[in-house]
Amino acid sequence: MFSTFAALFRLTRAGFVMAREGVFSGVEVELTPPPAHLPLRIANMLARRKQGATRADRISTALARLGPSYIKLGQFLATRPDLVGMAVARDLETLQDRLPSVPLDKAKARIEEVLGAPCDAIFETIEPALAAASIAQVHKATVRDQDTGAIVPVAVKVLRQGVEARFARDLSTFYIAARLLERTIPTLRRLRPVAVVDTLAASVRLEMDLRMEAAALAEMAENTREDEGFRVPSVDWDRSSAQVLTIEWIEARKLSDVEGIRNDGHDLKKLGALVIQSFLRHAMRDGFFHADMHPGNLFVEPDGTLVAVDLGITGRLDQAERRFLAEILFGFITRNYRRTAEVHFEAGYVPAHHDVDSFAQALRAIGEPIHGRNASQISMGRLLTQLFEVTDLFDMRTQPQLILLQKTMVVVEGVARTLDPNLDIWKTSDPVVSAWIRSNLSPVRQAENAAKALSSMARLATDAPDLLMRVERVVKAFDPDDPTTIGGNARTGFSSWPIVVALGILAFTVIAIVD
Repeated sequence: MFSTFAALFRLTRAGFVMAREGVFSGVEVELTPPPAHLPLRIANMLARRKQGATRADRISTALARLGPSYIKLGQFLATRPDLVGMAVARDLETLQDRLPSVPLDKAKARIEEVLGAPCDAIFETIEPALAAASIAQVHKATVRDQDTGAIVPVAVKVLRQGVEARFARDLSTFYIAARLLERTIPTLRRLRPVAVVDTLAASVRLEMDLRMEAAALAEMAENTREDEGFRVPSVDWDRSSAQVLTIEWIEARKLSDVEGIRNDGHDLKKLGALVIQSFLRHAMRDGFFHADMHPGNLFVEPDGTLVAVDLGITGRLDQAERRFLAEILFGFITRNYRRTAEVHFEAGYVPAHHDVDSFAQALRAIGEPIHGRNASQISMGRLLTQLFEVTDLFDMRTQPQLILLQKTMVVVEGVARTLDPNLDIWKTSDPVVSAWIRSNLSPVRQAENAAKALSSMARLATDAPDLLMRVERVVKAFDPDDPTTIGGNARTGFSSWPIVVALGILAFTVIAIVD
């Protein structure tokens, strides 16, 4: 009970800070749900009068005052314009996760504590932090190669001390806010605010265990070993733990430096296509993708290789979700809106009581105006607004497992567009999507899958007689008059009826398959 009151107090304080900084200024009260009218009027009365401050400035100031957890929340909500609106999402996109760094002596003490050795014995040299964010900070260091004796540069990521407790406390506040939204504003329930916080919480938990990032780097390196033009840094496992991560130092140009990339002689169009196609290949082929592909986490090496760093946030798709994604994209690429609509219904994204043809018509209204146009002619804000209107019209609930995918698709498209403003998203996506369709949904592959299923059923049928004999022995052992049997044990307080029922169901299933 006390923790709930504490969370409510923190939520009230957060609301006051945002109101005081003028975050809600300019919001038209009449256009918001009735429960929000009074709080918004009070918030506008409390707002400071700042000349020349934009809403983006006000939001940045407020979230910085509230701390790193709120900065992370703001960055996350920038990817969810369906929750906060397009205008606020654009303001949140400018939010920078930059905080004062921990002094080098304290960082070295932290490294020594978690790695169990003096810092001078672990690294040849280590420099003050190059960048500090809400969860960790990064240092450049050097190590001696055991085989060659050469001095090699590395990047060392150190988790902030006490960050786990701070995030855990603030997440409880976010859950209170999400539940209040679901209870007081019915129209927001389909957007599932609590599920959104669940996704944020899971993402942050993984980010705060640097072993998970190391494992993600290793997995992606394995997946992309044969991919031309893409790689991730190697991990120094001997100098890594849950709180410290040491990886290969990348000497390359950040993708945010477009002018520098152009001056280096790189083909910007080819690089933009590589960003899009690499992401789609990882999502559909591997079901595992980098979910934080902003320009600061992407580098281009002198030979044109794209290097992705900071895999603290990753996403996964199971085989069914990959098929849905591929078929939806392929449907838009080929303008087969009917099939795209059917896939939405098959996936359960659209409730069954709606009409497939009507949904296909709505998708056509979105797809046709942008088909054949390049990125410079498409307003992603307008496109997303249309998509959200359609989801509302057809009662589509937010799919938590797809939140990171949706976010990353938008970010990746933005990165590619900075490199090539005329990039055609559909044409660029076509080779990867079509290859996946041919590889996984072609008649040959469907026949192979059917053959595998028949083989599995045949093996089960072969084992059926032995399985039935075992079931028969268990059933015979169920004698309520014999205390040494399963049935007799039931009188002593142990009931095995669930076991017998389960075995009976299993036997019935086997008989049905054999027949």
